[in-house]
Amino acid sequence: VLAIAPLAVLPAPAGAQPAAPTPVPFPEALQRAATELFGRAAITGDRVELVIDPLIDAASGAQSAATRAMQQRLVEIVRTSYPRFVVQPFTPEVLARNPVVLVGTFTAISQAGNEAPPDAFRICLSLADLASRTVVAKGVARATPEDVDVTPTPYFRDVPVWAKDQATDAYVKTCQGTPMGGRLDPAYVDRLPANALIQDGIAEYEAQRFREALAFYRTARKLPGGDQHRVRVGTYLANAKLGRRDDAVDAFGDLVDYGLST
Repeated sequence: VLAIAPLAVLPAPAGAQPAAPTPVPFPEALQRAATELFGRAAITGDRVELVIDPLIDAASGAQSAATRAMQQRLVEIVRTSYPRFVVQPFTPEVLARNPVVLVGTFTAISQAGNEAPPDAFRICLSLADLASRTVVAKGVARATPEDVDVTPTPYFRDVPVWAKDQATDAYVKTCQGTPMGGRLDPAYVDRLPANALIQDGIAEYEAQRFREALAFYRTARKLPGGDQHRVRVGTYLANAKLGRRDDAVDAFGDLVDYGLST
């Protein structure tokens, strides 16, 4: 069994760069990043539809207690301080209206370098405007590690084997690698409807509604970019929870084949 390691350390950016932000307590860091993100958003309109593609740990691709808490807090900040952004559900129907999509990563880093243990978390937030296909805002901050719960959520905790996932790479690139005003990666945009259904499947799995989860995974796999590792993992997990031994065995072989092919 290969466990997910949300605390995997990513190196701090090398070379001559502006001074990194000083780590502050987690709630303050998130507030700073959100203020930068929404306060400087280069998008007009009195009513801007906003969906959140669930935040992840950039090293593992997993969602955790911390990333879920960040998402909940961001919704509160938007509704309280930035009411022109109207939070909508992350669904294919809403995505078809070309909303702004918030993506975010939360990553353990070593401020001193590769060999030192992690001593901070890097928060990166971006707004991806589907109408213009560009990044219209970014917000970054660093948080101290105290009171940060990186426990994976139930779906990611149950994953039996993990593999490099192109969908995760495209998400991280959109958040961290695309500058303000930069064009969105088509590999990310094209997968969004499937990603929305996959997230529904994850939510149903974590609510122990395994038949419903399986239905979402099957539907997502039929969409462009929907044949993802998360779908194959979810299909295996749901079948296993339902006691469908033969289907679970087939699904496990399917996800192993995917890992070997990537």
